[in-house]
Amino acid sequence: MKEDIMYTPTAEHYPYGSKRTVTYGKNGMVATSQPMAAQAGLDMLKQGGNAVDAAIATAAALTVVEPTSNGIGSDAFAIVWIKDKLYGLNGSGPAPASISIEKVKEKDGEEMPVFGLTPVTVPGTPASWAALSKRFGKLPFEKLMEPAVRYARDGFPVSPVLASFWKRGAEAFRSRFKGEVFDEWFRVFTPDGKAPEAGELWRSPDHADTLEEIGKTGARSFYEGALADKMDACSKKYDGFIRREDLEGFEPEWVDPVSVSYKGYDVYEIPPNGQGMIALMGLNMLRNDAFTSRESDHTWHYQIEAMKRAFADGEKQITERSDMNVSVESLLDPSYADSRREGIKETAQEPEAGDPSASGTVYLACADSEGNMVSFIQSNYMGFGSGVVVPGTGIALQNRGHNFHMDPDHVNALRPGKRPYHTIIPGFLMKDGSAVGPFGVMGGFMQPQGHMQVIMNTLDFGLNPQQALDAPRWQWTGGKNVLLEQAVPNALVQQLAARGHHVSVTHDSGSFGRGQIIWRNPETGVLAGGTEARTDGTIAAY
Repeated sequence: MKEDIMYTPTAEHYPYGSKRTVTYGKNGMVATSQPMAAQAGLDMLKQGGNAVDAAIATAAALTVVEPTSNGIGSDAFAIVWIKDKLYGLNGSGPAPASISIEKVKEKDGEEMPVFGLTPVTVPGTPASWAALSKRFGKLPFEKLMEPAVRYARDGFPVSPVLASFWKRGAEAFRSRFKGEVFDEWFRVFTPDGKAPEAGELWRSPDHADTLEEIGKTGARSFYEGALADKMDACSKKYDGFIRREDLEGFEPEWVDPVSVSYKGYDVYEIPPNGQGMIALMGLNMLRNDAFTSRESDHTWHYQIEAMKRAFADGEKQITERSDMNVSVESLLDPSYADSRREGIKETAQEPEAGDPSASGTVYLACADSEGNMVSFIQSNYMGFGSGVVVPGTGIALQNRGHNFHMDPDHVNALRPGKRPYHTIIPGFLMKDGSAVGPFGVMGGFMQPQGHMQVIMNTLDFGLNPQQALDAPRWQWTGGKNVLLEQAVPNALVQQLAARGHHVSVTHDSGSFGRGQIIWRNPETGVLAGGTEARTDGTIAAY
């Protein structure tokens, strides 16, 4: 007789469904994908800081407690509502001065590599923290690094979803990462030869020292001091392009967020070089449609088809704003949106770009008692990023340059000093000139798709923040291919297939984005927050 094998549940797997409810607060709220990072932000609020201070402390902590998505060598974007005005910050860095399409092809072949030092552009995150603090913060910048430094030096227990992604990354990298340049990654992130398990303590003392130095120097050491020298030495040793000269003098760019009107509200995103425009273009196409049911094939079909068209336009047109062949205004023009909407048929179509001249990680949301709010996102891009950790620093470098095109005639073609097409996008919702609140859905090219879905869940179907995030999602993956979460009703799956969509259903929700929302009641000041069951998300409030 065969012996029965008992199933032993782990911290990553749960046999029964559970429910989260919307979280309310009055004096302050921080929503993000890691409980300890949210607590770091809440601590700043309780110590007299504002929403900007909370966002910076949370972001710094996230580089420690969620290294599978971001790090000190990330890029960042922010939308800030403070003193009744909206501000945007583009914290993405440019390509190195010494790089070129010809040099990359000679060194790495016809395609931009995914890993290694070649796709590394100037990391913008530390400078973004410092710029936000200098302009809007109340607490000393060095103090905002303290929780993250403590987590890195003393260690923190790895959370369940984080452990799962960490394990996947480590297993994949064993076969992909070849060469001495990746040795530091394995030393830092697999200290015992493997990824840490859920509940296991992980420490990174080098990371702690670097965050302390960033705090003490207002991030300048990262760009023109000892930390810059270490990045420069690493790049020179391993034949990378980035140099100290690329880092020196870097400053993030303050920008005006762009918006479209949707169902009586204004939805805001950061302008190019990011893909927030794609979310806006998709919503703009559907602004006059009346959707009566969320779980209907009509609703989902038109969402998917609009998003496909927006992505096609984005792929053709979006890059560094100064390099675009068409204006942002023309892409968001209602008449252009109408012309794109007219092309949507009752069956699935292959996406094609239009002609506007003829007519997108970790995310966090913060709010304080004064009505200030921050929508903030930072990312390494592909999980751990380039796979390069600068020796002795804990600085994991992003691989944003992978999004450059190697065709010199493409609008997003690689060139020195140019910022690449970016996937990370913070969102913000307003009504009649007043703030409703920050929202975001992290996860590569899922982000604008997630933005569209949570905004429509909110405005078309009246869902609260938690319900809007809990609702099952679709994900367009190219052509007529659509990936659906397992919770999508089977009848809806069949109906979408009947419309010509090439439908697949997956049990793994890891690629469907991980979002956070905070809405503020303008009359009472009460904050309502939602977070993701798809991650280790939490909301800290008081």
